[in-house]
Parts: sequence; structure tokens; C-alpha cells
Amino acid sequence: MDLVIQARESPPPGLQEVEVVERKGLGHPDTICDGIAEQICVRLCRDYLQRFGQILHHNVDKVLLVGGSARASFGGGEIMEPMEIYLAGRATQEFRGERIPVHEIAVEACRDWLRKNLRELNVDRDVRIIPRLRPGSADLTRLFGSNGTTPLANDTSCGAGFAPLTDLERVVLAVERRLNSPETKRTYPEIGEDIKVMGIRRAAHIDLTIGCAFVGRFVGDADDYLRKKDGARALALDAAHHVTSLEVDATINAADDVENGNMYLTVTGTSAEAGDDGEVGRGNRTCGLITPYRAMTLEAAAGKNPVSHVGKLYNLVATRIAAAIVVNVPHVSDAECVLVSQIGRAISDPQVVDVRLACEERAGVEAATGPVAEILRSELQRLPQLREALIEERIQVF
Repeated sequence: MDLVIQARESPPPGLQEVEVVERKGLGHPDTICDGIAEQICVRLCRDYLQRFGQILHHNVDKVLLVGGSARASFGGGEIMEPMEIYLAGRATQEFRGERIPVHEIAVEACRDWLRKNLRELNVDRDVRIIPRLRPGSADLTRLFGSNGTTPLANDTSCGAGFAPLTDLERVVLAVERRLNSPETKRTYPEIGEDIKVMGIRRAAHIDLTIGCAFVGRFVGDADDYLRKKDGARALALDAAHHVTSLEVDATINAADDVENGNMYLTVTGTSAEAGDDGEVGRGNRTCGLITPYRAMTLEAAAGKNPVSHVGKLYNLVATRIAAAIVVNVPHVSDAECVLVSQIGRAISDPQVVDVRLACEERAGVEAATGPVAEILRSELQRLPQLREALIEERIQVF
């Protein structure tokens, strides 16, 4: 592989005057699609392994959610028309003469993910699932199974990762996770799962704009809505202050016009019931964030197979490489890593690896060459362990 190590030309995002970071929370329509796609991938991997002792070719990263129609109100509301979820992609449906119930596996995985993560959604009544999975092309299927010891990349693509997280990145993650935590839902059931956090840092001040769906049946009237919105804001600020010493302010549901009856009320806790549609790959990267000031790609990691699809694996391993560099290489305060594959080439042997470092002194880049190369080799050799962690759901890709 061609390894390039160079100094960053600009300060890391956390040292710049302005920084912008976003996270689409668990119940956002785009994140719903990511979650469903990844759950289908996991279920297929497990089924293939149980039946044949190996993972067969599949990429189920094309999920589309078409929002339904609903009428939300204080104390309740109703679903007028169900949302529709289209499951598309490629998956091996027959092997060694045995039929594999791919559609049944995919539909059940979709239902299970929705039931687990959207507590107010009646999956049997309010969701219509349309499976449209097809077998993969002959050339890609052959490529997938052509080398049993070292998987070959089934795409020419790239992955990007960085470390460490800035204060703003930690804040945005912490706020969404607090508002969507099981503990929060038990104590504040009015807070829905559809939460989006946009963070802007100017110098040492962070402003958060939070879109937070409220569940109508837990809100009595407009005054109760305002009280509960203040409660959600307090939770968000508390979460932020646990991970940063910077000044933080937060606004929740900035478009509200309470006097005219316009508030972010839902029946199910997600705008997918009526207000928005979703699609895989339009939301968070594998770091859990949308980071326009960082190296990032547009690859949709969710649903891609964990054996040979570099669109998933390289984004994850690039982050691991960057984190290991910051921890283990002296004088490096920030690292970014970009890996480029070539279809048909061993996934452990990228075409190009570009590592950019922020060092305390210029000489630190030259001194880092040996340690960085060793970290790179080590992390690429651990790709099989990364695959196992994905199948066991110990790693989240959105």
C-alpha cells in the first residue's frame, strides 16, 4: 500500500473560530432507515452462518421510508395513514440448493428494530413494509467468494476517520444520547425519539438548536408543553455540562408558535408518522455525527456486508487508526485518516492511506512514520475481529 503521512495544513476543528456539528437522533427518519438496514444485515449474517458456516454475499443498504399521515393532539392523536418502508438491496437467496427466506428475515428484522426503538409506534397497525431484495450480480457474487482467507474489496471506495472528538462533538453526542436514553424515557415519557441536535461553536461558546418531538398523549395543554419543553432543555444542558467546560446555550423547537397552536407534537414520537421521509446514508457517519469540518465520506455504512464492503469497514477502521495514533504516538494531538480501496484487491491492502497529523512540533510528523505504519498494519489485520463485533452488535455504525 501507499502510505502518506503529512502535517495538517489548518488547525483542528476544535481550535478554529467556528465549528459546526450535527446528529440525527434515534427516531429521525434517516436514522430509522440506517437502523433497519443494519439490523437486516446482522440478521442475514447470522442466518447465513447458522445454515452454511459462512456469510454469503449481500448488501442491504437501500431502505426508503415514506412518511404517513397523522393528527397529533394534546392527550392523544391518531394515525390516519401508515408509513411505508421499502427494503431494497442485494442478498443471496439460494445456496447449495437451499432456499434462504431473505424477505421473511428482512421484514422480521425491520419489525423488531422498530418495536425496540420506537416505543409509541404500533408496528402492526401503523407501518407497511415492502421487501424488494434481489440476488446480487454474478460478478460481484463470485468476487465475494473468491478468496476465503483474505476477503477482496467488492467496491472501489474510501473511508475516513478522525480523533479525538472536540468539545462540540462530545456535546452533540451527549445531548442526543441523554434525551434518548431509557432512563429519560421512563422519567420523561413525553420526549419522543425523533431528536436532532445542531451544534455551533463560536470561540468558547456553544449554541445548540434541538428539534425534539413530543408525544401528545403525555402533554395536557400548551402550558404543559412549555413546561415540558423547559424540562427537556434542562436535561440537554446538564448533559452538555458533563462533557465540556465551555459555555453552552440551547433552544428547543425553534419554530414553535404556541400562541397560534403550532408546536412539535406527534402521536408516535417521530416525524416519520407525517412530517418527514427517510433514507439510508443521509444522516450520521460511522462516528455517530455529521461533521462538515472533518474528513468524511458519503458512504452509507449501514446495511453493507461486514466481510468485504470497504464502504463500511474502511470508515470504521479509519477511526480506529486515528484514535490509536492519538493515544500511542507522542506529540500528536489530532489525527485524520483516509483509506482508499480498489475492487478485487485484498481489503487488508488499501491502494492509498493518507494520514494527517496535528503535532506539537513539525519534527513530530517524521518521528511518527514508524509508529503510524505499525498501527495501520495492526488495525488492518484486525478486520476479522471488527466483522465479528458488527455481527454481535457491539459496534454501532450510525
